[in-house]
Amino acid sequence: MPTNFTVVPVGDGRKSSQEDSDDSNVLREEDEEAPGDGNPKESSPFINNTDNDKGTLYDGKNMALFEEEMDSNPMVSSLLSKLANYTNLTQGVREHEEADEEEGAKKKTVKSPQMGTFIGVYLPCLQNILGVILFLRMTWIVGTAGILEAFIIVAMCCSCTMLTAISMSAIATNGVVPAGGSYYMISRSLGPEFGGAVGLCFYLGTTFAGAMYILGTIEILLTYIVPSAAIFKAEDKADEAEAMLNNMRVYGTCCLTLMALVVFVGVKYVNKLALVFLACVVLSILAIYAGVIKTIFEPPDFPVCLLGNRTLKNHGFDKCLKIDTIDNVTVTTKLWSLFCQSSDLNSTCDEYFNLNNVTEVQGIPGLTSGVISENMWSSYGPSAMLVEKNMASVAASDPTIDLNLPYVVNDIATFFTLLVGIYFPSVTGIMAGSNRSGDLRDAQRSIPIGTILAIATTTTIYLSCVVLFGACIEGVVLRDKFGDSVKGNLVIGTLSWPSPWVIVIGSFFSCCGAGLQSLTGAPRLLQAIARDGIVPFLEVFGHGKANGEPTWALLLTAMICETGILIASLDAVAPILSMFFLMCYLFVNLACALQTLLRTPNWRPRFKYYHWALSFLGMSLCLALMFISSWYYALVAMLIASCIYKYIEYRGAEKEWGDGIRGLSLNAARYALIRLEEAPPHTKNWRPQLLVLLNLDSELRVKHPRLLNFTTQLKAGKGLTIVGSVLEGTYLAKETEAKKAEQNIKTAMSAEKTKGFCHVVVSSNLRDGISHLIQSAGLGGMKHNTVLMAWPGTWKQSNDPLSWKNFIETVRETTAAHQALLVAKNVDNFPQQERLGEGTIDVWWIVHDGGMLMLLPFLLRQHKVWRKCKMRIFTVAQMDDNSIQMKKDLQMFLYHLRLDAEVEVVEMHDSDISAFTYEKTLVMEQRSQMLKQMQLSRTEREREIQSITDESRSSIRRKNQTGAQCSGVSNQCAPLEDEKDNEAQLIHDKNTASHAALNDKADATPERVHMTWTKEKLFTERNRNREPNASMGVRDLFNMKPNQSNVRRMHTAVKLNEVVVNKSQGAQLVLLNMPGPPKSQGGDENYMEFLEVLLEGLNRVLLVRGGGREVITIYS
Repeated sequence: MPTNFTVVPVGDGRKSSQEDSDDSNVLREEDEEAPGDGNPKESSPFINNTDNDKGTLYDGKNMALFEEEMDSNPMVSSLLSKLANYTNLTQGVREHEEADEEEGAKKKTVKSPQMGTFIGVYLPCLQNILGVILFLRMTWIVGTAGILEAFIIVAMCCSCTMLTAISMSAIATNGVVPAGGSYYMISRSLGPEFGGAVGLCFYLGTTFAGAMYILGTIEILLTYIVPSAAIFKAEDKADEAEAMLNNMRVYGTCCLTLMALVVFVGVKYVNKLALVFLACVVLSILAIYAGVIKTIFEPPDFPVCLLGNRTLKNHGFDKCLKIDTIDNVTVTTKLWSLFCQSSDLNSTCDEYFNLNNVTEVQGIPGLTSGVISENMWSSYGPSAMLVEKNMASVAASDPTIDLNLPYVVNDIATFFTLLVGIYFPSVTGIMAGSNRSGDLRDAQRSIPIGTILAIATTTTIYLSCVVLFGACIEGVVLRDKFGDSVKGNLVIGTLSWPSPWVIVIGSFFSCCGAGLQSLTGAPRLLQAIARDGIVPFLEVFGHGKANGEPTWALLLTAMICETGILIASLDAVAPILSMFFLMCYLFVNLACALQTLLRTPNWRPRFKYYHWALSFLGMSLCLALMFISSWYYALVAMLIASCIYKYIEYRGAEKEWGDGIRGLSLNAARYALIRLEEAPPHTKNWRPQLLVLLNLDSELRVKHPRLLNFTTQLKAGKGLTIVGSVLEGTYLAKETEAKKAEQNIKTAMSAEKTKGFCHVVVSSNLRDGISHLIQSAGLGGMKHNTVLMAWPGTWKQSNDPLSWKNFIETVRETTAAHQALLVAKNVDNFPQQERLGEGTIDVWWIVHDGGMLMLLPFLLRQHKVWRKCKMRIFTVAQMDDNSIQMKKDLQMFLYHLRLDAEVEVVEMHDSDISAFTYEKTLVMEQRSQMLKQMQLSRTEREREIQSITDESRSSIRRKNQTGAQCSGVSNQCAPLEDEKDNEAQLIHDKNTASHAALNDKADATPERVHMTWTKEKLFTERNRNREPNASMGVRDLFNMKPNQSNVRRMHTAVKLNEVVVNKSQGAQLVLLNMPGPPKSQGGDENYMEFLEVLLEGLNRVLLVRGGGREVITIYS
């Protein structure tokens, strides 16, 4: 039921906003942001309302509530006025949703289109469908295939175009279709890749159609109008076919040049002649039907001469007699001289000529003659097969046929599939109406009605012609392609009334007109594709003359058309263009079926008589006809379309046209995500789905782009990659920075060839932002299972102690979320694109965490950078372990895992804890305690720490001098390191854990403290400013002993580091189990020290922490 609108006027004595002449274009896709500080300009009638404010859409106080949004959301009245003035653009220019690139260019006012259904759609379709094949090949197809099979061929082809027309009508009525017709519909329904591929196929089909029409024109000219105009003449009958092809090439090239010049001079001349060409087609069809009716009462006299059952060419003789009696004297005829060596009665003649009599039959026996029963069945055969009537004859002893004898023979081998390919071009042309959509008064009503009526009319004509030709014309005449048996007349012309010349002249001008229209339409189609910018190498063909005529496109079209003319055979060119048209029709049906099944919200065609099953049937029929016609041409056409598709996908411009393929992708993605949600992936399908945490610098650029490159090497384009980053602040304040950061990350991803998604989060602090990413990145079953990040290399020197705290909290959260963690140390030293010639990937398997350490080197070696590196696996044996058995077991385990790697078991015996380890632990704990206990101001804190450091050094020196043994260790102590190596580099900033000095935020970046205080001065200053309990905590630092647990951890880190450096210092990459952080947060800073010691002296390290599940299996 119709929708009713009620317009309620709101009066304020002012002009309505639709009268504003300078308002923005509401049809454009994107609005440029207005310069300024973001504050809306005051446009009230009460405040500074001058003439300078005309640029805004707000005018009046009734809509003041919406005035700030008027720039992006115009008034409804303004929108409706824009839509009312909208006109379709001319063919070959940009679509309405794309902005003009010419600055300041004003579109000229286009006169409102006035064409109706009959003139604008029906007649153009009729003219394009009825053409050269009907006049030159229809009778031959009926005679060769028989009435039944010819009826099937016509019915299949017409059903294909009717189903395509139904699908096309649904697409054409689903919104405004600018000029460009079929290309516009396919590209906007299936996307730029399919649109470009099918658009170019349609262009090639139209171009080859032009070649076919020109070849048809020349065939009519040289065969039926002026045969004497042939330049190449065959001396021997065997060379006649080659001579004819050469004539076609010469005359075809001349005709193409002439037609291209006409099109170049101006299309208006072609349009003026269109009605003349249409009249020729209509008159020719009427002449055929009139001739059929006349055969009922008075069949035309076209005798056909038969020798035995063989058809003779009626060229070199005038009487169908062997001998004739003139004045009671028996004389030989011209026919005798063709078969005998001389005109004497006793001369030697051809054996078959001697054995059989000459008979004469009527070529057009008439509708009531009953010849229909003889023409019902097919008569296929090889090339040079004789055209014979089904009657008795005496066979010669020598079956060899002399080609110089005047027999009618097949010029090519005939079979059913060949006839399908030759006939199909006669049903093309159904897009003529949609191509003129810009000139139609109501395209959404005219295109479906006009196209379907035209197809129904032409289908009726074709099917009736099949039956009528078979019922009126003798079979041998039907199979005579060039009319040699009827004195060189056009076979269909012999049936027409009042004269065969009506058909000859009509078909000649019809072919001329169709060729001109093909040369007119094809360049504009190419220009439309070029101006869309989806195929970069075609952009030059988007330019033309000042009036928009596609000059360069016309030149390319003429060159391609010339290749078709050089083929020179109408029967060889027809299957080629059949492929391209069938592919175009296939994708029209696919577009309609896809849109219908996806039920996209914008799919609301006014044409209701469509169904996805009809579209699928049409698509299947197109595909079947392609392979029926010529399977090798079909494969070539598909290969061309596939190459264009992949080229556009790889190099073409990205376009978002709301196409069906994108909708299909969304539906497929939704279905896949729901399926993935049902159960977690099996171990055999597990692969690292990465969340890459990036750090950005002050200019929002990626700090470590090599991390992205390492991601590409690890993933090799497979699986999920989410690249995330966090900005501090609020989203409203940081929206612009977030978009800029996302764009910078995408640029870096493109440069490093990382395929994945980008996600920038704005949060009040980095800690919460990273937590949000770990928890919520991904969707459904497509969530990350592994987090990749860079080692915070400057955590000691950082002016923000939260940097290492955030790192440790990230480790804890990935563990809690059962996600694996990869930490790359010295990531800027990782290889980029250069292939590593030799080297090893060393895996230090300390603890089993699901097999991540085994899987990662295998994945890395799939990439060309790491392909030549060998894999080595080291594991650590304790005192009570059997290292030999461990090595055998590990080798067997790797064998079952199908991994090639060298295995080595490293024995780590219990050893004494060295003085270096003890002192390093002591300094670490002192540093930790200082930062926790001291609540001084920034300057005081630095002085306090330096004093404590000096005191610690003095204590160490005293221990060395007295030879005191290390506390908590056995008798032997290793020599202490240099003072330079052992001194604690205590560097602090305004944001320590105490959070006490908030009033010092404006201080500069802290530097190292080099001043030394005496112990007395320290205590005096401290007691003056601080509470006594604080001084007690600081005093205890001089007497503290390291925690035994920390000493053991530091010992493990030192010893393990020694072993790893000894074995793997020259490795290209070292993979190492990452120990977990302490459960209590009290020793977080100690944890960072342990890791730093563990990794010291190694170049490229990847710390690996499993997610708590097995990721590799020995089972198939």
